[in-house]
Formats: sequence, C-alpha cells, structure tokens
Amino acid sequence: MGLDDSEALRVLRDAVDPALGSDELIRRFYTRWFAIDMSVRDLFPPEMAAQRHAFAQAVTWLFGQLADQRAQEPVAFLAQLGRDHRKYGVTQRHYDSMQDALLTTLRSQLIERWDDRLAEAAHDAVALLVGVMRGAADAEKGPPYCDGTVIEHIRATRDVAVIRLQLDQPLYYHPGQYVTVQVPQWPRRWRYLSPSIPAERSGAIEFHVRSVPGGMVSPAIVSETKPGDRWRVSNPHGGMHIDRDGGDVLMVAGSTGLAPLRTLIMDLTRKAVNPRVHLFYGARYPCELYDLRTLWQIAAQNPWLSVTPVSEFNTDPPWAADYPDVSPPRGLHVRQTGILADVVTSYGGWGDRQILICGNPHMVEATKAALLAKGAPAERIQHDPLTP
Repeated sequence: MGLDDSEALRVLRDAVDPALGSDELIRRFYTRWFAIDMSVRDLFPPEMAAQRHAFAQAVTWLFGQLADQRAQEPVAFLAQLGRDHRKYGVTQRHYDSMQDALLTTLRSQLIERWDDRLAEAAHDAVALLVGVMRGAADAEKGPPYCDGTVIEHIRATRDVAVIRLQLDQPLYYHPGQYVTVQVPQWPRRWRYLSPSIPAERSGAIEFHVRSVPGGMVSPAIVSETKPGDRWRVSNPHGGMHIDRDGGDVLMVAGSTGLAPLRTLIMDLTRKAVNPRVHLFYGARYPCELYDLRTLWQIAAQNPWLSVTPVSEFNTDPPWAADYPDVSPPRGLHVRQTGILADVVTSYGGWGDRQILICGNPHMVEATKAALLAKGAPAERIQHDPLTP
C-alpha cells in the first residue's frame, strides 16, 4: 500500500515525533549517517541539538501530512527544502547516504512492529522525501547564495543593530520575503533575517537585527559586526504580501519585526494609488522604536500611511541616553502605552482589513489570538512561520 497506508504512516510519524520522545531515534539517525558518510558531518554546526529538533519536527509533519493523504503541501515544502539545502553544499551522494541511514534507523527502532506494510510505507515516504529534495536541487541552476560585504553597522539601541551590505551580485526577492544569512563569527549557523528595503539592482541590502537573550548568532551580529565583514545570504523564502485588490491593510510590528513590513511600505511608495495602511509599531521602551523617524518621513509624503507607536513602558530607561533619540516631531504619531495586542484590538476587530503581523513568536501568537477573539477572519491574517 505504501503511501496509501495511513495507519503505517502514523506509526512512522509517532516514532519520529519529538513530543513523544524521539530524541534517541533522531540522535541515532545522525550518528549512523555520519558513520556512513563522514563528509556529511562538516555540513552541520558543532552543536546539533537544534538541528536534531528541527529535523524531527519536519519529518513528523511530513509523515502526518502523508497519513492524512495530503501530498501537495509536503511536496512543495520538500522542493523548497531541497533548493535551500544547496547552500550547505549538499550533493547527490549525501541524499543517498541520508536515505540509507534514515530507513535503517526506523527499522531498528520499530523492529518489533516491522512488517511488509511498515517497510513499504517507510521506503516510499523516505524515497519521496529524498527524491523531491534531490530533484528540486538538481533542477535549480542559479547560485544557492550570494556573498556580500558589510559597509555600515549602526547600533540603533542597546539590543538592535542596522546592518547594511553591498552584495557581490544583486539578490532578487519580493517585498515581505526573508532570507537566511551566515556570518563569519558563526560558520555553518544560518539565521533567518528579513531585508528592510526592497531589492536593489545595485546589490544593496539592509537588515535590522535584535540580540536575542541566550542566542548565539544574533548577539554576535549586534555586538561584533564591523565594516568589511563578509556575509553569505541565501535565496529568499516566504510569501507575505499585500493584495492590491484585497482592501485596506493593518500591519502590526514588534521591534525588528518591522523590517519586512517596512519593505512592503517602501515598495508601495513606488505606486501612485495604494490601499490605506495602518501600522502599529511596538517595543518595550519608547527609545526602542528605533525606526520611527523613517516611518514619519514616509507617512509625511504618503497620506495612505498612518503609524501608531506603542511602548509597554511610558518612560525610557537610563541607558537610552547612550543611543540616538528616536522621537518624531512633537504632535505627530501620538504614542500609546500598553501591550501591543491590547492596543491594536482596542481600536476594534479589524475584520475588514488585510492583516500582517511580524515580530517574535510570542507577540505574533498573542496578537493573532486577540484579533481572532475580536472577530478578525483567520484567512485574512498573514505572518511568517513561527519556527521557520
């Protein structure tokens, strides 16, 4: 029965599900894969915990989708994964050894239940996983990434830096998309970032980065980046967009979640007629609304844009004096105080708007839940994957 055997596919899904304790299975898979092909180990960072968890989540979702007989989204996901994995240096040989290691590990883990049905389902599911990734990677003829040089590093706040690069060749992306970047301080650790300006033929690109407490890559970017550093930037992902025929727009940005929404707004300025856009831009302290002056300048020239700054606290901390004053001219864009989700929904349910939310996962989830509770249709709400 193979991919038509939903019961067998659910057994495979449960075996790899991290919520059901698949840590040891996933660890064995990687150990076996590295033993079969020692060149694979060099493709991954030294610390593998995050990689193992991400792989377990992805395979769990894949097996679950196949068990429910939904193949279209998994195939599209695997194709994108295959194209994206070219940036790691994955070759056709690596796919062969991965298939061997994963099938062997599944069989050894499920040896007491292993029969012809389970073997056929496992073989077909893993063959689909590897085959689609391999085929998509092989069909992609363009380069998997481009390199660029940091030309400016601006410490906007204690936790936020604006990084401007000149790429060796232009990178074409749609407004609202995101990329992965690799920085010299952390080789082989790719981090998701959203460009904060539309794609430029000149190869200029800008990122806004917030240092995440306990993180590895973002603190290094914020604190250690300097002009002359060489970055590697992957091809774009994501589909956040504004439907120009879809009515007016609500945007909600938390801290550096502003970046992709800023890109969409800047792209709209190139057009003569636009939907109305209302942006709520939030941070903890007023001083952390680091790009407020830019937003004011755009709004001053484009009456379709209105901006409501929001801070959780009404006054700045003492360290704010060490960073640029971000206050807009007096009387413009009156700032609100409170939790971003509460402030947004205090204006209503926004059910007649296209809704785009960007920020940390907690903020996105809280804002989305608050809007849904107010009656906003779920199909009108867009946000990037919370764990891309």
